[in-house]
Amino acid sequence: MPATVDYYFATVSPWAYLGHARFVAMTRAAGATVRVKPVDYGEIFPVSGGLPLAKRAPQRQAYRLVELKRFSDFLGIPLHPQPAFFPVNGNPAAHLILATDAALGSAAALDLAGRVGTAIWAQQRNVADAEVLAALVAEAGLPASLLDAAGLEAAATRYTTLTAEARDLGVFGAPTYVIDGELFWGQDRLDFVQRRLQAG
Repeated sequence: MPATVDYYFATVSPWAYLGHARFVAMTRAAGATVRVKPVDYGEIFPVSGGLPLAKRAPQRQAYRLVELKRFSDFLGIPLHPQPAFFPVNGNPAAHLILATDAALGSAAALDLAGRVGTAIWAQQRNVADAEVLAALVAEAGLPASLLDAAGLEAAATRYTTLTAEARDLGVFGAPTYVIDGELFWGQDRLDFVQRRLQAG
């Protein structure tokens, strides 16, 4: 029986961006169901020992930039380690992804999530800008009505609920893939995710 994967991620995470296309491809190949779950890591870090980027030690911040370039080069995925619009508020994009999931399903939501990551890390666009989000919706061929749906209470409530769910499961970093209660943290764990999917 094909697996179900809970995909917890931050819309603004470079690591989620670097792993996104591979994750989508492997889950499709395995016939797995993906439950798209953007969450607010600003709420998770304080209870899980994590720190926002600006509060991390200088050596950790410096090494992060090295690793981003290293993975970008290795994977052949374009990425600006210090894009023009970062840090950026990813909550509006998360609400839009959730509204898309509710209206059109996970495939459309996954596609939009990938476009958000690309917008930040490859195209250096400001995803906190309503006009940028509207452009991403249009570029994806999605209905503009999703922009209104993203502003409704249902999307915000779902975001809050998923954030609490992730915290209670022990999720502490982005991206995290969960299969039958087993957590896989980080895009560099996708080989293990694939093995798990193949094992059934």
